[in-house]
Amino acid sequence: MNRSVLVRLRGSGLFALVALCAGCAVGPDYHRPSVPSADGLTRAPMPAAIGAATTHDAQRFTQDGSVPRDWWQAFESPVLNDLVQRALAHNPTADAAQAALRQAKEDVAAQRASFFPTLQASYSPSRNRNAVGTISPTLSSGATYYTLHTAQLTVGYVPDVFGLNRRTVESLSAQADMQRYQLDATYLTLATNVVNAAVQEAGLRAQIAATRATIDADTRALSILQQQAAIGGATALDVAAQAAALAQVQQNLPALQKQLEQTRDLLAVLTGEPPSQSEHADLELETLHLPPTLPLSLPAQIIRQRPDALAAEAQVHAASAQVGIAVANRLPQLSISAQYGGSSTQFGRMFSDNNLFWSLTGTVSQTLFDFGALKHHQRAAEAALDQAKAQYRNVVLTAFQNIADTLYALDEDSKALAAATQAEAATRKTRDLTQQQLEAGAVNALALLGAEQTYQQARIARLQAVTARYVDTVALYQALGGGWEDHGGKP
Repeated sequence: MNRSVLVRLRGSGLFALVALCAGCAVGPDYHRPSVPSADGLTRAPMPAAIGAATTHDAQRFTQDGSVPRDWWQAFESPVLNDLVQRALAHNPTADAAQAALRQAKEDVAAQRASFFPTLQASYSPSRNRNAVGTISPTLSSGATYYTLHTAQLTVGYVPDVFGLNRRTVESLSAQADMQRYQLDATYLTLATNVVNAAVQEAGLRAQIAATRATIDADTRALSILQQQAAIGGATALDVAAQAAALAQVQQNLPALQKQLEQTRDLLAVLTGEPPSQSEHADLELETLHLPPTLPLSLPAQIIRQRPDALAAEAQVHAASAQVGIAVANRLPQLSISAQYGGSSTQFGRMFSDNNLFWSLTGTVSQTLFDFGALKHHQRAAEAALDQAKAQYRNVVLTAFQNIADTLYALDEDSKALAAATQAEAATRKTRDLTQQQLEAGAVNALALLGAEQTYQQARIARLQAVTARYVDTVALYQALGGGWEDHGGKP
């Protein structure tokens, strides 16, 4: 066979071998990790509706599982909607998460560039003097002084024979996915915190109003008892007991005021403003509405909705690709480089025929002995993959726990609200009847004040129960993922 033909055949075979190897990547291919199976969300089936004892706060579960991304609008409060939108637009934590996502995407794009050759150009002028008295002249002209102009192009290429670059891109892409899901989780947590803080603020202001009404009633009762004691109609023990009751109620007010101010400070920071400069309309608890329907999802669907579960799965994907990177690093590394340029003492003659130079270099390198470093790097990557899988399972189990806890809280707190509502209604009726008896002369003013105190205490208990119902509803939206999946990293 003709020698040139044989060389071409060998070259074609080598090219085909490289192309074939370029289509594979060592290490494990990613498969979604298994998750604990669950037939339901709670040990016992949940009722179809909760809060049915009082029709105004009844909520029915729907099985479609879809959570609207702007779920906070279900509370029908323009003030609440404005607070959430301000937080999503200005909160620095969200800004930091967005920057982290942009960084991760740029890292992926930078690594993808390694699939292609690199081209570099250089120009190097230098002024030189020959040591003509000692060594032969550098230049053919024998000139002592000269300026040398050198320009060249360098092309470098690293064939991805064993998939090292593909696995690296795969790992970085999975990390970018993780950052995107963490951004989703940031948005969800931020919206949840804003809604909870706003509800807590409204509930605290309502409790403060009821506490002040109780203090007023206790103050009037103490004044009446003091007047009666002066004329012998009451004992000093009665006066002391009423003074103690008043002091106890007064002691509750500063704690509520502190919580209110701290909650307002929290809302300011969540919306990206200093507490001293934050202003927003007061949210009234009575203006909120419990969503009449609440979504539920199947266990398998939940892990595809929650950002934390999706982020944990992306971490498993990244760890799987890291094993492939560790394996590829133990195999031969190939690189190809080529240089083309010219050198002359005259700038315009650098690329004349006699001044051109070029080179083509191929390099194959293989680590022969490293005291097991690469082997242990691979084992470490495999251990990291096992760790990521275990963490993913833990996130899934925690997700199921969150939903089960929230459903139990919704059911039990709805019962507590029903009982508190009945207690408030009963004490209000007692106060009204006492008022009628006072007007008829059957009881004294002290009896009415006692009934007023009992009513205000029952009112505070109902307000606390109402706040708990709103917080439970928010917690369910959060536990189901808050509708942030597949939103593309935008609020």
